[in-house]
Amino acid sequence: MEQMDALIIGHGPAGCSAALYLSRAGFRVAVVGKDSGALERAEKIENYYGLPQPLRGADLVNIGRQQAAALGAALLEDEALGLEWLEDAGYQVQLAAGGMLTARAVLLATGKAKRAPAIEGIKEFEGKGVSYCAVCDAFLYRGRTVAVLGGGVYARHEMEALLPLAKKVTLLTHGTEPELDPPKEVVVQTARLTRLRGGEKIERIELENGQQESIDGLFVALGSASAGDLALKLGLRLKKDAIPVNAKQETQLPGLFAAGDCTGSFAQVAFAVAEGAKAALSMIAYLRS
Repeated sequence: MEQMDALIIGHGPAGCSAALYLSRAGFRVAVVGKDSGALERAEKIENYYGLPQPLRGADLVNIGRQQAAALGAALLEDEALGLEWLEDAGYQVQLAAGGMLTARAVLLATGKAKRAPAIEGIKEFEGKGVSYCAVCDAFLYRGRTVAVLGGGVYARHEMEALLPLAKKVTLLTHGTEPELDPPKEVVVQTARLTRLRGGEKIERIELENGQQESIDGLFVALGSASAGDLALKLGLRLKKDAIPVNAKQETQLPGLFAAGDCTGSFAQVAFAVAEGAKAALSMIAYLRS
């Protein structure tokens, strides 16, 4: 397990902007990211200060990464699966490749937090059977029947946390084939999930093919873990699918910061870069204190 001073999850404009300031201040910085979302697919950027000519989004992203690496930041092409607090070491992130990183300060900068899928009942049953963190809540479902909504590495990570405790685990791929072979104990349902039913708590799910199944809990793990997913794992509540921060980019948890689209700010490179810089200055003050 490698110990860093600062860990940045997300290597887009907000994350790499923060990495520049933290590295120049002499801190050990790791930047973890899998992709840079919509910016990486942008055909032309021409409304950003200092560009002598229009630039592809992917090229702008690569320049930012190269700057951060040149100043000493460690850039890891990996996916963050989980984030937790360790009292004696700060924050710990689990990576898809299997490693662990710990840091005293963490910046969430993975872009816009994912909205809950448009499935009837999913918002209504949040906290009443619908969970976004298997590591947090698996113990509550020991000996019970649960389902995981997803089909990739993140979903497999959630299943592995549930299997030792739950009576039965079903993987709901929501109309797609699973990206990875699920554990042999897991039942796979590829039909789309259409609605959740129950009273005070979730009691059953209904699939597009008309099939119904009784469940006690549903763990949402579609795609990769977003900044919002990681915040939820630490107990933070989102506000309109965004991570609430103050003027210093601080969340409600000490040492945890957020910047860029995941905070609900205006979705422009200039805003992401500015928030990344503000977050870095706040992280520097936190680390030095």
